[in-house]
Amino acid sequence: MLLNCVAYEDGQKLADIPVEEISDYMEKPETFVWVALHESTPEELAVMQHEFGLHELAVEDASRGHQRPKIEEYGDSLFVVVKTVEWREEEVVLGEVDIFVGQNYVLSSRDGQSTKGFLGVRARAEREPHMLRKGPAFVLYALMDAIVDRYFPVLEMLETELEKIEELIFSEGKQRDNIERLYELKGKVTTVRHAVVPMMEAVGRLYGGRVPSMCLDTQDYFRDVHDHLHRISAALDTIRDTIATAIQVNLSMTAIEESEVNKRLAAWAAIFAIVTAFAGVWGMNFKFMPELEWKYGYPMALSIMIFVCWILHRRFKRAGWL
Repeated sequence: MLLNCVAYEDGQKLADIPVEEISDYMEKPETFVWVALHESTPEELAVMQHEFGLHELAVEDASRGHQRPKIEEYGDSLFVVVKTVEWREEEVVLGEVDIFVGQNYVLSSRDGQSTKGFLGVRARAEREPHMLRKGPAFVLYALMDAIVDRYFPVLEMLETELEKIEELIFSEGKQRDNIERLYELKGKVTTVRHAVVPMMEAVGRLYGGRVPSMCLDTQDYFRDVHDHLHRISAALDTIRDTIATAIQVNLSMTAIEESEVNKRLAAWAAIFAIVTAFAGVWGMNFKFMPELEWKYGYPMALSIMIFVCWILHRRFKRAGWL
């Protein structure tokens, strides 16, 4: 679905134009066209391929979707895949934005998983005509910067969820639930890293060293995007390390609880073993068994067993086993 098709000249908006007139405006000097699509169809991409002269392999990747974040060069044009990250209903949802950039055009195509549009990015760019004069490369930066900035709220939600779990680590009976929640959180962190790390590697190609000609004047801006991605990646690594530590602590707490249970069981087993031993000896009913004919023999035997059990219970209690 076509959202916007706008022509710009010397950093100023000329007009909203129909798709059929794109090639006419692209022939004008100091002019470029910025087109935005949402859930683009193969037919729409085919039209854009004809108007902009897009490379067939880039169009094929955009049609298939589910691409790894990357930046590919096709002659004087770039094909950029960026992952959007959104927090919805306690889950991390990945979307995809495919961006085609040439000397005099920018085409962005957003999939259905990305619910947040880029009208704000267009408005921001139009408010800064001195930056928009840099052409499509600045638009590419503005789009990537907006997408990366949306990673930070998700990062904060991950940190908040981790803090909530950490508060319950030393709560009795919560170890199993904590481990399950930690593994779920680890999966969310991994999902976000799959969007951040490849993008960080790709953006590194847009500043320093061999840079595409259209990005020569915007290297500092892409370096800023790379710095943001590096910060996010470092924070994700910290969260992942903390999760690993928390899992080990939970396992240790579980082992300690099991050890306490084993101590209690062993203590009671020892107490009942003594009772069993006494009952086994006195229950043999030999003819010359001591106290067998004494009328107080049975109460005495019970008293001795109870007394010994009390002594053992007291000793185990002092030792912390009961």
